[in-house]
Amino acid sequence: MTLLCLGYLYSPTKFKKRFEEPILKSNDDKALERLKNLISPFILRRVKKDVLTELPDKNITIMKNEMEKEQEKLYLSYLAQTKKEVAEELNENGFEKSKFKILMLLTRLRQICCHPSLFIDNYNGESGKLKQCIDIVLDAIEAGHKILLFSSYTSMFEIIEKELNKNNIEYFKLTGSTKVDKRLEMVEQFNKNESVKIFLISLKAGGTGLNLTGADVVIHYDPWWNISIENQATDRAYRIGQKNSVQVYKLITTNSIEEKINKLQEKKAELSEQLLSTEETFVNKLSKDEIMDLFEMD
Repeated sequence: MTLLCLGYLYSPTKFKKRFEEPILKSNDDKALERLKNLISPFILRRVKKDVLTELPDKNITIMKNEMEKEQEKLYLSYLAQTKKEVAEELNENGFEKSKFKILMLLTRLRQICCHPSLFIDNYNGESGKLKQCIDIVLDAIEAGHKILLFSSYTSMFEIIEKELNKNNIEYFKLTGSTKVDKRLEMVEQFNKNESVKIFLISLKAGGTGLNLTGADVVIHYDPWWNISIENQATDRAYRIGQKNSVQVYKLITTNSIEEKINKLQEKKAELSEQLLSTEETFVNKLSKDEIMDLFEMD
């Protein structure tokens, strides 16, 4: 739109002053309405629930979990270390040049929430989230459901697989390294074979192009920055051909960066719903204050 209508939304500086700051920081309804009026002629929106009226219900549940004692000690230790590194990075390179490094540091905290052994060698403790996840899986299977389990960390699957094997649960696994013909074979088998109850799928590898309506339970093991990626993954089950209601579980660790990511997702999703009724990646749109708040304990 900016290429076709250069200057239509003003310069970046004026746009930020007229719209971005009033809407995001002050919840200015008048500024929001002005922006909606400006962009509405260029937007054609079709919502799945309106177009595909035959789809069953989809329920999304946030499932909170608490860290185990050793896990929490590690988290707090790394949180303090990360805050120190971030402060040094900002002093040396400034905010704009430090974003990538900051996000790398944040990844460590996210991994501890999933399971500290993702990057800490010889960690022999437990993970509150893993316990919760396995409980949900066992309950769902006992009730006759089939499950899609998404994670952004393929190494997390190795840990989950051990738990599934302990419980004699058959599963498939799909990651970015899975060949195309193997993917198609597993998808077909999962939808038809009642003995395979769970499909472990890398979030990025399984976001599009898969029809997995054999499942009616979706678990997002860890929150991703871009909620639209999560939604696309959920839609592997919630699509044409699905006859059952779909239950979606988002596993969130309390008093952690995951809660803050979830709050940011809700905030950004609400804004985009007001403007475009669609979600978009927001990590590069975060302000310095929003990023620094991720390192604070509530």
